Amino acid sequence: MVDFTASHEQPASASDYLALLKPRVMSLVVFTGLVGYVAAPGDNDLVLGFAAILAIAVAAGASGALNMWFDSDIDAVMSRTRMRPIPAGKVPREEALMLGLTLSVLSVVTMYLAAGLPAAGLLAFTIFFYAVVYTMWLKRSTPQNIVIGGLAGALPPAIAWAAKTGSLSVDPILMVAIIFFWTPPHFWALSLLQKDDYAAARVPMMPVTHGVKSTRLQIFLYSLVLAPLAVSPVLTGLGGLIYGAIAVAGGAFFVFLAGRVLMSRAGEGIAAEDKRARDLFGFSILYLFALFAAILVERGLA
Repeated sequence: MVDFTASHEQPASASDYLALLKPRVMSLVVFTGLVGYVAAPGDNDLVLGFAAILAIAVAAGASGALNMWFDSDIDAVMSRTRMRPIPAGKVPREEALMLGLTLSVLSVVTMYLAAGLPAAGLLAFTIFFYAVVYTMWLKRSTPQNIVIGGLAGALPPAIAWAAKTGSLSVDPILMVAIIFFWTPPHFWALSLLQKDDYAAARVPMMPVTHGVKSTRLQIFLYSLVLAPLAVSPVLTGLGGLIYGAIAVAGGAFFVFLAGRVLMSRAGEGIAAEDKRARDLFGFSILYLFALFAAILVERGLA
């Protein structure tokens, strides 16, 4: 790995340490966790809910710091990440490691004290899966890295559900499955735009190992699974009319955009190909947010 332990001209700022926690990723984790808690049966205990969501947020930040610690060599190569705190020389690697480990322990202990062993155990598993299984192993060894590793980012609704109820059921599993199958087309759309960076960093992302054409096909196939899967909460009662309308319309448009990516042709030019991938990537964020926002509204008002 590249050594980032050289002396720093200026002390790191609070924003540098905040950046280690990947706040954008954390915001999605917190939101889906909140939806999982509100959607779970039972009274919404504000103290328990706050503690559980706080623990999930801190765990997400811990995972981000551990990821940046281990991946600092990759981040230094890729244009999208080279200005992160470690490769930019603002935070030493060992400080990121200690921050990640400390926050990991604090998040799990907080969850255990607030909600008990099931939720705390699931939270600890999520941190381990992201930091060790995904970051240290899968990311550098297989083009299926984001598929398998996506489980870590999909679990927050189930963790919050377990915090409130002490158990799991089909509904939190459905929420996890939706995020799990959403992750590959979402992230592979981005990887199409960043394929040269991944190649330079020797990260075996799908466009690097299997080519652009195969990646487009995988994106489309996953969208065909995701669209009907996202409608299934209506059948269990987790989602109502609002959710159903968003799931059907949003899923159809998601498949349409994935189809446009699939039908891209080299003769159209790089700009046109990139625009289709960028359109899908941008809509995928809106799509997932809208699905979970609908659950939050419908279950929160129930």
